[in-house]
Amino acid sequence: MTKLEGMTNDRLTNQRDGFSSFEVRASFLIGYWCFVISCALLLTLMAQPTQAESPNMTGNWNIELTFGDGARHSLRFEAQTGGKGTLLLTDPQAKVWGAAKSSEAKWSQGEGNVVTFSGPMEFLLGNVGRDAGTLTCKGKFETPDLITGELEFSPSVGEGPSKHGTFKAIRAKE
Repeated sequence: MTKLEGMTNDRLTNQRDGFSSFEVRASFLIGYWCFVISCALLLTLMAQPTQAESPNMTGNWNIELTFGDGARHSLRFEAQTGGKGTLLLTDPQAKVWGAAKSSEAKWSQGEGNVVTFSGPMEFLLGNVGRDAGTLTCKGKFETPDLITGELEFSPSVGEGPSKHGTFKAIRAKE
């Protein structure tokens, strides 16, 4: 082999070796960028808002009412399927009148996790009287186990004004 042929063969060999390392680097870079793009796409899809299922209202709820005048009361609301339910006053002082009786209630759930429930209710007035009327609570799910909102109590006797306040309903652990 001549000196010129040897130099040409050496160059070709070096170019082939250089080309092979280029191929390895290129395939590594292509694989790396495919991974980066796939991760970015996955994160983008995860960040997209999805049509979330609205929280389930059915079940038992412990409710704390706070009226504008500072009066507080405790209730138990049992939300049944079909928008039906029962309300039960659970204030400790309610036992003065004997065993508390539940009353029929109704509930509905709207868009934006808004929920409304209402029913007849009697609150004790001092040691001798009762304040009867309709309790309406309108709130929003903060979490699947917590609803907060506003309340209105409309007396059923007389021309007295409605009472307003706030409520917090926590799903009862069965």
